[in-house]
Amino acid sequence: MPRHWKSILECRAFDELEKLSSRACDLTAAGALNPSRFKRYVCQGPLFDLLYPCQRVNSEVLGALQSLADECDLVEQFVQMRAGAVMNRIEGYPSEERQVLHTACRDIFSKTPASEAATNDAKRELGKLRIFLSQLRDGTHCNAQGETFTSLVQIGIGGSELGPRSIYEALRAYTDPAREVFFISNVDPDDSAAVLEKVDLARTLILVVSKSGTTLETHTNEKLVRVALENRGLDPSRHCVAVTGASSPMDDPDRYLQSFYMYDYIGGRFSSTSMVGAVMLGFSLGYDLLIEFLEGAALMDVAAEQRNIRENLPLLLALLGLWNHNFLGMGTVAVLPYSQALHRFPAHLQQCDMESNGKSVQRSAERVQLNTGPVVWGEPGTNGQHAFYQLLHQGTEYVAVEFIGFRRSQRDVDMEVEGSSSQQKLLANLLAQSVALATGRKDPNPSRNCDGNRVSVVLMADQLTPKSMGALLSLYEAKIVFQGFCWNINSFDQEGVQLGKFLSTEFLSVMKDEETVGTTAGDFLTAAGLK
Repeated sequence: MPRHWKSILECRAFDELEKLSSRACDLTAAGALNPSRFKRYVCQGPLFDLLYPCQRVNSEVLGALQSLADECDLVEQFVQMRAGAVMNRIEGYPSEERQVLHTACRDIFSKTPASEAATNDAKRELGKLRIFLSQLRDGTHCNAQGETFTSLVQIGIGGSELGPRSIYEALRAYTDPAREVFFISNVDPDDSAAVLEKVDLARTLILVVSKSGTTLETHTNEKLVRVALENRGLDPSRHCVAVTGASSPMDDPDRYLQSFYMYDYIGGRFSSTSMVGAVMLGFSLGYDLLIEFLEGAALMDVAAEQRNIRENLPLLLALLGLWNHNFLGMGTVAVLPYSQALHRFPAHLQQCDMESNGKSVQRSAERVQLNTGPVVWGEPGTNGQHAFYQLLHQGTEYVAVEFIGFRRSQRDVDMEVEGSSSQQKLLANLLAQSVALATGRKDPNPSRNCDGNRVSVVLMADQLTPKSMGALLSLYEAKIVFQGFCWNINSFDQEGVQLGKFLSTEFLSVMKDEETVGTTAGDFLTAAGLK
């Protein structure tokens, strides 16, 4: 029988944390943010430091959070997950009953990988990719005119687009200037039309990503692009590449130049380090930088197995988030990268976090008794400062903020204006916002008064590189997994998403006159002027 894992409500530490929350430290008190606190509340991890003096925690709270992690066996669950335990399940009810092994995709650097079979799968696919990339370079794979490919269009949706696109955007500074990548995800025909206007199809690879090979949006967009190729007199089988499950309808050498495999034990939103992201990144960055990206992710995976929360950056970030959400009542998390290159990263985290932990049933099949996943959102700074920071400082909603910053700019192109560089201005704004949220400002004019006591953390690295991007991705994946373990929910299915997909087929049937109009779908379509 699978082991019964505790939820936080079953832990003695839960009661202690509830008591502590009623007297959580006041960041606005005189001397609260003192030099000792700034020095003490730093967690050093692979490539990133977590600065958390602007959290409403003290040694008592951190001790109780450590006890909570121990009682819930959070690290042990993470270790078992990496080793191949079946985590995707609900007791007593049909579920996917799958392993959760996205970490195996980057466990290729260890002599003793946590799940040898899955890591061997990853190594095999990476070997195929290395050969494929070499053949693209030497012209073995080329178009009918013998020209090499200079563009790649990735067709996929959800985890097959959000993660890979956010990473590509983050690492554009390192991409081959002679190559460019585009993405088509939305079934909105304007999305594909806009991309096709930008590329020379004759020199474009089409990368189609779907584990099942039947995803409605992806299948529809692939058909649109195949027709566009054919209308140009181009053979789609020389341009199309598949990332799919073995023996899916897309695993067809007659229709695809090359197939790479994704496996059932890797969920879509956790798939960026699999072939879902690796093929595109290999094309744009080159194989060596792809490996650096995977290495950064692997380093953070290993760090996530530390038992001491003050030495385990992803676990500490997860527990601070739990403290803010379940004990201090903050329902949303804003992820605010002070790096324009990370402008799509919050969008990826929206899916990765909210699709994983937006659940109301425990793994035991019992209804949860606590709020689970928070709403996640965000935009890059300093743009956000001129948009929604007003609410962060003075709004009635208290938002937990996670800032991300880098000591050096990515491209090292900067200059001094009025005595400081742009990067210095950027970082000054980041740190100032963290302190301003915490301390507030007392002013007799009520419209200028800022109450303060609003929490944030700062994730700081030297520079945004392929390696640090891999570490950042892995950090947030582990944070999400740890929080799901705390709430004792299955973070690895998405049944709510499936419901909408199911109902959309009914609407399509009515639109195609395959069903009578006297249904909810028919009535709604009529009201919308679509029937």
